[in-house]
Amino acid sequence: MSTHLITGAGSGIGAAVARRLLERGDELVLLARDAGRAKELAALHPGARTLVGDLGNPDRLSWALAQQSLPERIDSLLHIAGVVELGQVGELTPKAWHFQLNANLVAPAELTRLFLPQLRVAQGHVVFVNSGAGLSAHAEWSAYAASKHGLKALADSLREEEHGNGVRVSSVYPGRTASPMQAKVHQQEGKEYDASRFIDPESVATMIVMAIDLPRDAEVNDLTVRPGH
Repeated sequence: MSTHLITGAGSGIGAAVARRLLERGDELVLLARDAGRAKELAALHPGARTLVGDLGNPDRLSWALAQQSLPERIDSLLHIAGVVELGQVGELTPKAWHFQLNANLVAPAELTRLFLPQLRVAQGHVVFVNSGAGLSAHAEWSAYAASKHGLKALADSLREEEHGNGVRVSSVYPGRTASPMQAKVHQQEGKEYDASRFIDPESVATMIVMAIDLPRDAEVNDLTVRPGH
């Protein structure tokens, strides 16, 4: 039985991954931004443990986690949570930049730092769910894409640093996926949202679970997933 720490388990890809892992009998620790959200996650994924820590305030994560009982073993750390706010460079404020950089880049880096001791002992796996925007940037996506380009750099550096400790590191780059975030993006773009046009979160979950289940003689470094229609 493996223990997985997951961010973003409340909806979309994160919820799909959590369901898969719970159904097969693994232990889950789900990060929630506050106590109310922790209760919602516990109800959504019965049997999972919860921890409270706000990814939007990475400077406080160490303090917040120090007040709670942490798992002794972590076999995988799955960074799936993310936020997006579109806007042109000429219009985005520092608040919009910090909002996305904190949640999408700085918080994953801090969580990884805090749980590296457990991951090293378990020779575990860190998975960063990135985005197609982590590979190329388009108009009005500058802040989000910058956070995701930074996430790729974080993963690449971590992989080289921890290879000798037996910690595997994977980046997954989904294209547009049917999720509440995608609905928000369409609202910001002023477009009608049709979930059937995009990747089902279950399909991305399949790829993530495949990566963490891969035998120890191999490692998925970068995995790109695109809509099939």
